Amino acid sequence: MSLTTLSKEIISCNRCTRLRTHCMEIARVKRKQFLDETYWGKPVPGFGDPKARILVVGLAPAAHGANRTGRMFTGDQSGVWLYRALYRAGFSNQESSLHQEDGLRLRDAYITAIARCAPPENKPTLDEMKTCSLFLKAEIAALSQIQVFLALGQIALRGLYRVLPDELKSTKGLPKFIHGGEIRLKDGRVILCSYHPSQQNTFTKKLTEPMFDKIFERAKNFLQSD
Repeated sequence: MSLTTLSKEIISCNRCTRLRTHCMEIARVKRKQFLDETYWGKPVPGFGDPKARILVVGLAPAAHGANRTGRMFTGDQSGVWLYRALYRAGFSNQESSLHQEDGLRLRDAYITAIARCAPPENKPTLDEMKTCSLFLKAEIAALSQIQVFLALGQIALRGLYRVLPDELKSTKGLPKFIHGGEIRLKDGRVILCSYHPSQQNTFTKKLTEPMFDKIFERAKNFLQSD
C-alpha cells in the first residue's frame, strides 16, 4: 500500500469510538488561545520523506497539537523540541513546525505514532493501540529504506516492537526501555530509545537538548556506517 493511500485510510478511520468522540469534542470546544482556528479533529497520518532511513515513533497526537494542526508533533511543546533536534541534525529544512502549510520538509526522516487520535489524559488503552497498530505496520512496509527506528518513550518502544515480524526480533518478549538503549534486529537494523520530549520530561530536565541531540547523532552514525 502506498503512503498516500495509507494516509487516506488513517484519516477516515472510525474504529475507536472513545477516541473519535474525544477528538471531535476537543475540536468543537477548542482551547481559548486557538478559538479562531479550525481544528483538524481527525486521525493523524505519519509525515515525512517517503525515502526516509530513520523512522521516529511517538505515542499519540496532542489534543491541541496534532489534533489541531493535522500533522504529527506540530503545534505543541513536544514538537518544538523534536523539530529543533531534527533541524540541528540535518533532517529538516527548518527548526519549527506550526501548521501543515508552513514549508517544513523532512529529509531522510519520517514521523509517526503508535496511536493516531489524541487520547483522554494522553493515555490510549491497550486495545486502542492494538487496533491502531495495523497502520504502523503498513507504514513500516511502505517505508522500504528504513534503517533506524527511534522510539520516543517506553510505550512507543513496546508498540513498535509488537508490530515487527517475529523473525526480526532479537529478544524474547518486549525489550526493556532505557534512554539511549539500542536494540539490534536480525536484519541489521536498529531501534534507538529516547525519552519522549514531553513537558514532563523536559521541564524536569530528565531530557535535555544535548541528550536529545546525542540520540540523533547516533542515528546519523548508523546511517553513515553503511
